[in-house]
Amino acid sequence: MPKSVLVTGGAGFIGSNFVSYFCRKYPDYFVINLDKLTYAGNLENVRDCEGLENYLFVKGDICDEALVTRLFKEHDIRGVIHFAAESHVDNSIKGPRIFAETNVMGTLNLLDVARKHWMDAPGRVKPGYEEARFHHISTDEVYGTLGEEGYFYETTPYAPNSPYSASKAGSDFLVRAYHHTYGLNVTTSNCSNNYGPRQHPEKLIPLIISNALKEKPLPVYGKGINVRDWLYVLDHCKAVDLIFHKGVSGETYNIGGHNERNNITIVKTICAILDGKRPRSGGRRYEELIAFVKDRAGHDLRYAINADKLTRELGWHADENFDTGIVKTVDWYLENLPEVA
Repeated sequence: MPKSVLVTGGAGFIGSNFVSYFCRKYPDYFVINLDKLTYAGNLENVRDCEGLENYLFVKGDICDEALVTRLFKEHDIRGVIHFAAESHVDNSIKGPRIFAETNVMGTLNLLDVARKHWMDAPGRVKPGYEEARFHHISTDEVYGTLGEEGYFYETTPYAPNSPYSASKAGSDFLVRAYHHTYGLNVTTSNCSNNYGPRQHPEKLIPLIISNALKEKPLPVYGKGINVRDWLYVLDHCKAVDLIFHKGVSGETYNIGGHNERNNITIVKTICAILDGKRPRSGGRRYEELIAFVKDRAGHDLRYAINADKLTRELGWHADENFDTGIVKTVDWYLENLPEVA
């Protein structure tokens, strides 16, 4: 397998967890972490990698063709693991253009540079680059929404409902096209909602933890009935590692936690954990801070992933269920949120 691997978006939530895990598991790989350091990227997330000999951070934009080309040439990159993306649905509703630019055009740029570096022509791989692989991380949101029953499968037709999910769908189709048109060695994974250490505070779980500890209102969209399948971030990282090394070229793999919870249950669970670990003054309960707010435009009702293909073909199993993972997550934020640590 490749000795130099480019990880994009490795200072963000999932990417940083992956980089920390990957660098230590594969000391013979040289990992280049390319991140633009937008508001969602933070070098503190990868501070633990700074002293490693097999790690290099590069600040830059995946849309910068000259930069990406230079990195491929200088480090003879043999693998790409592509996390970098604009990913917050609310932000995509307010300003969709950057989502198309980063998620679609950025992915196109990476694919094309990889194609030129690894291939001589469509269907003809350069000698020595037969195992070079591009792994693309996507989302279950490209499948649209579900009713109260059923699951997303790898064969589920795409039906994105937000500018964010539409931009991710576009990037997925480009990855597919580069495999079918050029023969590029690609794999794709579509994951459910991640949670765990280092997540940006705009997301539901860290937002609720942070607001609760500041005794601020805990905003819940609509009636809190929207359901998501929650995946602990390290379980996701292990799945990506497995797919990158063992997945079949051209295939897509769904990654899910088998942990469906609606939003109000998530919030109440966090409140109960905090009641035990960091009680409010006067015996009051954190749940009293819950405030229902106007629902998000076009808010999908339910996502649920069927990950049987990944388990059946590659042997992946999640190590955490939601009950164990959420406690670990709350503990991490209690230790690392600057206002409470």
